[in-house]
Formats: sequence, structure tokens, C-alpha cells
Amino acid sequence: MINKDLSIDFLGVHFENPFCLSSSPVGNCYDMCAKAFDEGWGGIVFKTIGPEHFKVDEVSPRFDELTKEGTPFVGFKNMEQIAEHPLQENLNDLRRLKQDYPTKIVIASIMGTNEEDWEELARLVTEAGSDMIEMNLSCPQMTSHEMGSDVGTNPELVKKYCEAVKRGSSLPMMAKMTPNITDMVPAAKASLAGGADGIATINTVKSVANVDLNRKTALPIVNGKSSISGFSGKAVKPIALRFLQQLRTAAGLEQLPISGIGGIETWEDAVEFILMGATTLQVTTSVMQYGYRIVEDMKNGLMHYMEEQGVDHLKELVGLANKNIVPAEDLDRDYKVYPKIDWDKCIGCGRCFISCYDGAHQAITWDENTRLPSVDKSKCVGCHLCALVCPVGAISPGEIVMKPGRHGDPSDVEVISQRLH
Repeated sequence: MINKDLSIDFLGVHFENPFCLSSSPVGNCYDMCAKAFDEGWGGIVFKTIGPEHFKVDEVSPRFDELTKEGTPFVGFKNMEQIAEHPLQENLNDLRRLKQDYPTKIVIASIMGTNEEDWEELARLVTEAGSDMIEMNLSCPQMTSHEMGSDVGTNPELVKKYCEAVKRGSSLPMMAKMTPNITDMVPAAKASLAGGADGIATINTVKSVANVDLNRKTALPIVNGKSSISGFSGKAVKPIALRFLQQLRTAAGLEQLPISGIGGIETWEDAVEFILMGATTLQVTTSVMQYGYRIVEDMKNGLMHYMEEQGVDHLKELVGLANKNIVPAEDLDRDYKVYPKIDWDKCIGCGRCFISCYDGAHQAITWDENTRLPSVDKSKCVGCHLCALVCPVGAISPGEIVMKPGRHGDPSDVEVISQRLH
């Protein structure tokens, strides 16, 4: 059995492994968080605690799912607000968790309506023994416009509230960013200017996941109505990774500490976030499907990946992919790669032919007698849509040619070929 050290330091705090529950229904009370710790999670971000004067009043039902052909959640929509338990109960849970699990990391997520709220909440969760604070600046379904994602899109407010939290606590603090914004960099820089030590991102994406065709409203339906609310799960992973890349390549943010969130379900997802610059990882939607036990699969897969890569310390992997993702104008456009068809694998389904003809460049020809496709290089542009739709993996990168008027020697082509494979 492979046994690698998965510990890592984030904002000066030592985590036994990078996997944390994100602030959500999966970390809503002492019993839930204690079970997660027992199952092997390195940390929890307790469900967001609000001020005593803000009363949470939830709707029912409040969840919806996006699936495909009977698969598990591709995406998950929720109308959940912040913690519904009384403030003192939440503080007692934080205190008890830290007392009972001293080596685990307890992160308090807080959200206020004004500077006084933020400062007071920061003081209270610090007194309760929390290791770290996460500022929830991004919940998309709060009933008050003084809270949540409406704050996270306003750099001025972000900075002001971060300053308030730092007045109330000296704990390491990360600002949880909203993806419901064109460019996250200004808000992230504003949070750092206000005293934040790092960033947590992304929170859920504002969405309508499904529309009921008969009742003519979105799901879930609450007395005949619905609303726009947060979307999470595998479907938002590409959005999360995009924001990580933009943050880690923005001027002055190249070493930005990030806790990555958004569609982490497998160890491969976890590695992707780490390679894109995340140091710790937060999970909710996959826990709601499979339970806390998924952390064992993710830890085990991550250790095997480290072994394969010859990596002893997890921090060595953080951000390795950032330098290889460049602006579109900087990509090499000198060559084209033709697809290669393995006729021994081909099952003659014709999907490549249909997709190329109807959705690309009519470069796949079809033999009705043999039921085999072939590539017409005079029309092929090397987009490789055919390879993506092939159900059996019979199409792969083949011959590499330089475009007319472009210069390249055989060694260039060899290097490109090695990188493709």
C-alpha cells in the first residue's frame, strides 16, 4: 500500500491533508463535522454563521439536480441560506470541535450585514477556538442585499468588510469569492488590501437548472414559484479552474494562496485544482451524493499520483499547470495534427462521420460497404471533434504537418508529437 505524506501548510496553518468540507449543509453542526473528522477529512469550514439579529427562514423544497441519462448529479442547485442554528449554538459547536479534535482544522465561515457584524463575528469565532476564518462574500441566495454575492461584486465593500474582520481577529483569514462576476481579480485584490491572507473560490454560480414544462416555472417549486439560486457540482468545475488560472496569473497574485472549491468529486479533480494553484480543497456536492467516505478514495488516489510523479511533498504540485496555460494569442498555430483511425478498434457506428459532416468540416468519409470511416486530409483542419465523439477511443492524434509557409524542422515535429502523446 502506498503511503504518502498529504500534509500541507496553508496561511500558516498545518493541515494533515488538503481535503476540507466547504461551508454548506454538509458541515452544519457538531455531529456532522465530528463524523467527517472521523472519516479522515483534514479540515471543515463550518456552515456560515451570521449575526444574532439575522433570522434564517428557509423554503421547502430547496434543492434541484441536473443529470444526464440517469447519471449522478452533473450539477446541483440549492436555495440554502446560512446556518439556521442560533449563534451561541454554532459557537459552542466550534469550541467543542476544536477541543475534541485538536489536530484537525476548524475554519469558521462568517457573514455580516455591516462592519459591526463582521468585526463582532470575527471576535466571537476566535474566542471559540477556530483556527481560521473564511469570509462568505458570495452566497447567491441570501434574502438580504447587504449579504452574500451582492457584496462580493463590490470591491469597496469587500475591502471594508475585510478590514472589519481583521479588527476583530488576528486569525488567518480568507475571503470567499463569487463567480458571478466577469473578473474576480479586482475583488480579490480589494480583499488582500483589506487584510485577507488568501482566497477561497468559487462559491456557487447563479442559475436556473431546470424548468417544469407543465407548471412553467423553475425547479424546485415553492408554492408555484421558484428563484435563481446557486449551482454547484461537476458542471461548475471548468468555471472554478478558469478563475484559479486568472487569479494566479494576474500581476501581483502569482503566489496567491487559494483554497479551491467547485466540483471536486474524484482524486483527479483534486489534482487538477492543486496543479491550477489551490493549496487546500473544499467539497460539498459530492458529499451530499456519496457521504463523507469519498475522502478515502480522494486521498488514496492523490497518494498514488504523487508516487507516479516522484513527488514527496504535496506543495511541490501546487500551481505547476499555471505556466502552461497562456493567452490564446500566444498558442502555437504553425502546425496541424490529423486524426488517426484505428480500424481494429472501430465499431462502425458512424458517429465521427455524422459529427464531422454536421458539426465540423466534412472531412470524414464513409464507406457504406465496409462501414469504416477515413480522413480526407484535403478538408481536415485538425479540430479532433471526431476523437471526442468516438465511443471506443478508436481515433487519436496522428500525422503532424506544418501549415503552408510556416517553418519547422523534423525535431520540432518530434517534440510536438511527444507532447501530444
